[in-house]
Amino acid sequence: MKDEGDLPQEDTAKDEGNETEGSRMNKLRRTRKRVTKPHLCSAAGGEITMANFNDNTRDSAQIMTPPQLSSRMKHIKQEMAKNHLQFVRFEATDLHGVSRSKSIPAQFFQEKVIHGVFMPRGYLELMLSPKDNEVNHIRATCFNSDIVLMPELSTFRVLPWAERTARVICDTFTVTGEPLLTSPRYIAKRQLRQLQDAGFSLLSAFIYDFCIFGVPEVINSKTISFPASTLLSNHDQPFMQELVDGLYHTGANVESFSSSTRPGQMEICFLPEFGISSADNAFTLRTGVKEVARRYNYVTSLAMETGFCNSGILSHSVWDVGGKTNMFCGASGVERLTLTGKKWLAGLLKHSAALSCLMAPALSCRKRYCKDSRDLKDSVPTTWGYNDNSCALNIKCHGDKGTQIENKLGSATANPYLVLAATVAAGLDGLQSCDNASSDESQDLYQPEPSEIPLKMEDALTALEQDQCLKQALGETFIRYFVAMKKYELENEETDAEGNKFLEYFI
Repeated sequence: MKDEGDLPQEDTAKDEGNETEGSRMNKLRRTRKRVTKPHLCSAAGGEITMANFNDNTRDSAQIMTPPQLSSRMKHIKQEMAKNHLQFVRFEATDLHGVSRSKSIPAQFFQEKVIHGVFMPRGYLELMLSPKDNEVNHIRATCFNSDIVLMPELSTFRVLPWAERTARVICDTFTVTGEPLLTSPRYIAKRQLRQLQDAGFSLLSAFIYDFCIFGVPEVINSKTISFPASTLLSNHDQPFMQELVDGLYHTGANVESFSSSTRPGQMEICFLPEFGISSADNAFTLRTGVKEVARRYNYVTSLAMETGFCNSGILSHSVWDVGGKTNMFCGASGVERLTLTGKKWLAGLLKHSAALSCLMAPALSCRKRYCKDSRDLKDSVPTTWGYNDNSCALNIKCHGDKGTQIENKLGSATANPYLVLAATVAAGLDGLQSCDNASSDESQDLYQPEPSEIPLKMEDALTALEQDQCLKQALGETFIRYFVAMKKYELENEETDAEGNKFLEYFI
């Protein structure tokens, strides 16, 4: 039985940089969901599932031919021999955005590329139970079955912070070859393909805050910290240098880093990339920063000592499918979105209540929404503005660098793949549902009604369940499981209520 969100068939990418905006909108309306089975292709060593071996070239995912696969494997084997690798880590994201993996001896790598690595499904769909000091998941027989980790070979990297070890990011499948419908990475890739089918591509980058703690150092909360202070940024320079250099060697390019607003808090900004790579970079950071910290006897966390969660911003812009034209950018240096940008922003505003559930998935995350408000409210307005860092949706117009929207609804504890997927789904709906907006570029943003962000997690979960657009885009299977997981956590005193217990898990 197929879910309504099964993987659409991949089309050959075309250069549509010269298309008019009207033709793109027509193409968007014609987009239909299509289903494809994983293709099997004979190669040296046996039958290889090809559907998930994709190159992250912009938004397109090209199925590798046997010669391409052979060439890629030859290159990987050379890297393994050059670096005297002993293990390869097969990594996949769980619902919380944390890496789950199995390490394979290097001599068995090719065999596992062919057949995949088996893992209990519950490892990726678990829920934490603070009361019982154990992990748990929904009691259903299907969640006790195995799933298969199939590597995306373009993500193979030698890990600088792990001894003679490489990693490869995996997509997850059932034992019968169907994509796992609760997989955040699968959901994100599906939304990127929907965007590509509509004639667009996504250029994006994550901006993360995290805290560095000495062991057993206790930071005085009364200490004042100055953002971007050079002395504070240099305080742990060897640690940050090793982290940034290590991220570069894993393919995650850091644009800048600096001290942030609290003692021990750092901000790290990635260079923007097309497609799924931005979420892959954030996923890599979440594990890498923890592993590098251990070498310095530090602990790093995405939660601050005050109980708040650090920010996790998705800065993004929509381009033509060839990646040549920024569809948000009008005249250089002018604070104005194009009509496409206005429609995209209207979609984000329209779905902000449901988006907040995925992007601020814990009680501590939602405290940021109301920290400046003294009134007891059930919700706060979703704010937006040009070059205004206080807004939830900040439209940055930086001259020749173009125009991008910073989605600041998220916390650093949110799963980056879900943040990416939900942002694209909401933006695409804005393009579709705002077709009656005027074509006059000078018109104010088309917004049917004011949008609000619920402050209570229970209300946010209700908004997600009632959001038919996101339910269809992300899949009812995923929405049903995500809501059940969050309700379970709320019933068990919330996962981040005991910070020390889950410091290692949530980083």
